[in-house]
Amino acid sequence: MEPVIVVGAGPVGLAAALALTRYAVPVVVLDETGGQEEPRLARTVVLRPDTAAFAARLGCAEVLESAGARWSAWRTMRRRRLLERVAFTGGEPEGGSGGADREGPAAPAPPAHLPQHALTAALRAALAREPLAQVATGSRLAAIDQDAAGVTAQTRGPNGARWRGSYLIGCDGPRSTVRKLLDIRFPGRTAVERHAVAALRTELPWPGEALLHRSPARHGGGRVSEVSARPLPGGVWRLDWLLPPGRDLVTPDALVARIRDSLAGWAAEADVPGLGPGIGSGSGDDGGGAGGRAHAGLVPPYDLLDTGVHTVHHRLARTWRRGRAFLAGDAAHLLGALGTQGLDEGLRDAGNLAWKLALAWHQGATETLLDSYQAERRTAVAARLRAADSALPLLRDGGAVRWRTVLPGAARGRSTLLTDGHLGRGPLGAAPSYPRTPLAAPAGLPGETAVGTAPGAPVADVPVTASDGASVGLRDRLGRGLLVVLVAPGTGVWDRRHWQSAGLMPRLTEAVAALPMPAEVLVTEAYPGAAAHTVLVVRPDGHLVAALTGVRPDQLTACAEAVRGGTAEAAGLAGGASGPADGVPGPAGAAAGADGGADGAHGGAAEAAAGGVRPAAGPAPGAPLALPHPVDPPGSSVLHSESD
Repeated sequence: MEPVIVVGAGPVGLAAALALTRYAVPVVVLDETGGQEEPRLARTVVLRPDTAAFAARLGCAEVLESAGARWSAWRTMRRRRLLERVAFTGGEPEGGSGGADREGPAAPAPPAHLPQHALTAALRAALAREPLAQVATGSRLAAIDQDAAGVTAQTRGPNGARWRGSYLIGCDGPRSTVRKLLDIRFPGRTAVERHAVAALRTELPWPGEALLHRSPARHGGGRVSEVSARPLPGGVWRLDWLLPPGRDLVTPDALVARIRDSLAGWAAEADVPGLGPGIGSGSGDDGGGAGGRAHAGLVPPYDLLDTGVHTVHHRLARTWRRGRAFLAGDAAHLLGALGTQGLDEGLRDAGNLAWKLALAWHQGATETLLDSYQAERRTAVAARLRAADSALPLLRDGGAVRWRTVLPGAARGRSTLLTDGHLGRGPLGAAPSYPRTPLAAPAGLPGETAVGTAPGAPVADVPVTASDGASVGLRDRLGRGLLVVLVAPGTGVWDRRHWQSAGLMPRLTEAVAALPMPAEVLVTEAYPGAAAHTVLVVRPDGHLVAALTGVRPDQLTACAEAVRGGTAEAAGLAGGASGPADGVPGPAGAAAGADGGADGAHGGAAEAAAGGVRPAAGPAPGAPLALPHPVDPPGSSVLHSESD
């Protein structure tokens, strides 16, 4: 079978191509650029734990550590008052004087913050090491033709050619040629937010902590409604100022004035000898009182490294699939207001689509499998956009008055809306779940049980042990195939040679080997909400299919068939009787124990291709491989947009 063609070589396209090669699928990347991205410290990306782990699995672990910063905490302030401080190191969130402590579970894991060009370069280098990948630079897409057997992409330019592929992924950004050639509309809102951005090297009063500051005290500059500061390695910070509506030019002098005013204000309020009271102490007045005015002229030394202005648009393509062609990343959606992250969603697109196309390439595709990409990812992004669009009127353009009218006494609620997108929480920021996925396990599956993760939600990153003895996090084993995880308390103190051949393990290993798709057995000592002997079935992208009581080969097969796009009726198990299950929950001891018995408002409908099941064949021996590559400028903002 021909390779998958990826159009575009930005982070999303490169990630999609790399993910496909990890499933032994050849790819051709059509890269219109010369393979270089301009280094820009003012253009950075924020990756949540799930997308950072995905990038690390693709070969970017080193750059995430060397070029990225993992924040130690997040601060939300209004004027001189600390509303909330969330520590990312596992400690409890803190509230300042007059601030509110965050209730609920422990603080989230820290995001990774790094320059986009560094991530892109690392992905490109990883792809260059893949024998199944080919990158065609200087290849500008001109036409797409589809038939029942595949896709043909015609390119023009110095390396113009005709490329034949099995599928095509358009990762070519907000002005996507793929989207235009497929005649897919891209409705939405233009210029939802505008920000002035500066990258500079300086010392701020909270090393390693990110800040969102609302209505900061003024120290000689113009009024600023909101500014954020996010650290990078080497003493570098990215500062973003929310600009008022309109398209007024941000002059260099105006930007320097903002920098000096913000730095002077923070220094004046910092707990630094000679520079006034502690920042966020709640002392003094809210408008930059005597303490702030006393040191208003002191601007800490800084080196200005890069500047820019970015505009956030909210758009969503009407459909993400036309036949054998798909959209991903900025070609499919634009978002970025209130801390939502476009690259996060683009990488989730890549991870979701890659394993599905790999199944289609190796085993043949059902329409259910191919349509599930849009059903899951488009619905999730539409929900994110709806959440942002609902929150914006309450937080912008005089929304404080409306907020008090709608929700009296809700200053803390406003803080939550302001920060959830940045922190990866709630509807604006949390990793998406797919509760209504077409790939769900059959309803009424015998032996299914509830655990701390709902079906369709991302699984917890618990420690696991693989059959080869590797002890890693569960996320580290994603991207290979189906994961079947046995909850086995006590295995940590057993020698692997003993528990692999005892209790439930032999029958579980045999059942997994017989599944209709690649799968791996893992063992964990505990999982939230799961009893001993529970078996978790996890998709290649980390979403739970089902949790079963004990080893149930028929039900495991039904779950695997569902993930492949099959039906409950095909497995003959919908609501029916089941065979005996090994390992009914009992005393702790699990694997070595005794055997027992027993989505959206921005929406549009999916547009299916003709098809049914298509058997796949590998490439002919010695045949040259054509490989895919995507160009997608991810990130939380887009400089330009098109009008439909």
